[in-house]
Amino acid sequence: MSAAAGLEAVTVKHPDAMAPLIRILDELREMTRSAGREDLGGRLNMVRARVSDPRVRLVVVGDSKNGMSTLVNSLVGAQVSATDSALSVPVIAEYAPEASATLVKSVGNGRIERQAVDPLDPVPALNAEGVIRAEFTEPSPLLADGVVVMDAPGTNGEDHTTWSMIAAADAVLYVGAANAELTAHQIAHLQRIQQVCPTVICVLNKIDLYPQWAHVQQRNRELLDAAGLGFAVAPVSAQLHREAGNYQRDIESGVPQLIDHLRDYVVARADTVAIDAAVQDIRLVTDHLAMTLRTEAETLRDPRKRAEITERLVIARDQADQLRQRSANWQVTLVDGSTELMADIEHDLRHRLRSLVRDAEAEIAETDPARRWKEFGTDLDARICEAVEENFVMAHYRAVELCEQVAARFPADNRAPSLPDLRLTNPGEVLGPVAPLESLVSAKAGVFTQLLTAMRGSYGGLLMVGLLTSLLKMPLVNWYSAAAAVLLGVNALWDDRKARKQRRQAEAKVAVARLMDDVVFQVGKESRNRLRAMQRTLRDHFTDIATDVLRAADEALRTAEEASGKYGDRREQRIADLDLQLGKLRGLRSIADDLAPA
Repeated sequence: MSAAAGLEAVTVKHPDAMAPLIRILDELREMTRSAGREDLGGRLNMVRARVSDPRVRLVVVGDSKNGMSTLVNSLVGAQVSATDSALSVPVIAEYAPEASATLVKSVGNGRIERQAVDPLDPVPALNAEGVIRAEFTEPSPLLADGVVVMDAPGTNGEDHTTWSMIAAADAVLYVGAANAELTAHQIAHLQRIQQVCPTVICVLNKIDLYPQWAHVQQRNRELLDAAGLGFAVAPVSAQLHREAGNYQRDIESGVPQLIDHLRDYVVARADTVAIDAAVQDIRLVTDHLAMTLRTEAETLRDPRKRAEITERLVIARDQADQLRQRSANWQVTLVDGSTELMADIEHDLRHRLRSLVRDAEAEIAETDPARRWKEFGTDLDARICEAVEENFVMAHYRAVELCEQVAARFPADNRAPSLPDLRLTNPGEVLGPVAPLESLVSAKAGVFTQLLTAMRGSYGGLLMVGLLTSLLKMPLVNWYSAAAAVLLGVNALWDDRKARKQRRQAEAKVAVARLMDDVVFQVGKESRNRLRAMQRTLRDHFTDIATDVLRAADEALRTAEEASGKYGDRREQRIADLDLQLGKLRGLRSIADDLAPA
């Protein structure tokens, strides 16, 4: 049994510190229930459950194949999450003196059952069908500190289960691979995560596989700072920690440092972390609830303005409808613009490379390519890198122009999102898969080959002239036949050299054409991927704006109409109740703000 088995799980959230928050949440839940805002009440229920739990809930999220499950196993110190599995289910690990594993399975008709499995080998059971989640207990030192580790399924950010786990968490570990910097889509995902759970730590996994991880870490910090996200970026190698056989190797993995950071930044500050997250939720709920109550009070306070107020709300709804229509137009603008942009960028790339091909063919036609073929290839590679880099610079500025065109179709207060930088810092990364310029097969002829060619040419001259001179009673080999042999041999050698040079030139042109085709294939794919990422960023950003505005306008209109018809006879009493609730709401908001850490 682990040495941690003798430990007892500690309480890291102090009840006295959480009590004021719980009182505020309970009062807000009652107010949302009376106002008919069950959606806000559901969120408050989740916040209350999180605050009432004396432990720290830590959820691990990220895209698939980034080593999340391996990291979870390293944090827990046991095999609780399946690695290299096609199936992915939520995993929850908490402290207990004895290890155990329980699967929660769906058995149909909305019923579930709990099945105990072997905690030493849970992977086969995790891969079974119908598993909803897996619950583990382990005598782990980190879990004994009061931490509950939750492994969310690998997702692209749209999975409902993952977002539910994030909403129930005190802190989030966002796992990314160390081979590439954060994309614009991932930055947007992190911004959405921060709105739900403000305590986030970015983990750069697999640093043992990618020597450039330090550069990626620095670049990720710059991108996070630029996006207003002050998250820590922790480099680790969960696999190296798993295989470490000594203390030095374990330290090199970065996992012990990550655990220490969790203890110092999350566990030791559990009250502050929990209060910060809860206050953020309280502010959001009070803002939405205040809007509903103020709309209803304004309608009741002056019934003569009911038509005017309703008309204003109808106008707001129409504006939201127009916004959605403009959003649809924006989608057309984005699709057409992106298609045109991709075509223009591909045409520009082909034009630049075609110019290089023409210059290369002209240079090949002027000289024998076999003389300096390696130098020619090096120079051509440099010119290709320069052309590709200029092509991506053009793509970046054209993408910025497209973003401005799309943003112009929305209200001025809705700013355009930050776009991924399409420019290349190192063109060699894009051109890495491109095969080098092929070597010339038609090499220069050797001395022996040239001698044979000259002999074949001279033989015909010797024989022809010798036979003619033999009619004059001269020997077959004489001065005339010898001179003819020398003349025709030199001519044959010259023709052979010329033919070989032409073959080398033709072969060199084919090699250049193949290289350019490969460059167009690789660079075109990378360019399209980056432009599609830009397109997705714009689409997600402005679709959320249109949806939120329309939802708020519809809710406000519904509340105003219901209030006017429902409280017509008890208008004064209802207005007094609404004013009282608004005052109470402001008081709760003020108390929550005072509780928030400075």
